[in-house]
Amino acid sequence: MEGHAHYKFEYGVHDPHTHDVKSQYEHRDGDHVNGGYTLKEADGTQRIVKYIAGPHNGFEAIVERIGHAQHPAHYGHGHHGHGHGGVGGTSYVGVTHWGNQGHGGHGY
Repeated sequence: MEGHAHYKFEYGVHDPHTHDVKSQYEHRDGDHVNGGYTLKEADGTQRIVKYIAGPHNGFEAIVERIGHAQHPAHYGHGHHGHGHGGVGGTSYVGVTHWGNQGHGGHGY
């Protein structure tokens, strides 16, 4: 006989040297899990994910990206005049809903 699973955790990283910024939390009570995480993307945006999981609806997540991506005008060094000059671009992605629709759902 299995016991009733129950846990709660969270952590965070903010490293000014590597610019690594992220956090995560999760809480489980039996078959039900809810949690989320945030991270600073390399393009300067912030990804925020909130999720729930359970026996009836499977895994469901909402993914949000905040900010405008900053892309450098060129990559690398020393391309012998073949570098790509100019101005870098920006991009934006909004909220995405992603979920498995329970038993019988395909989840992809």
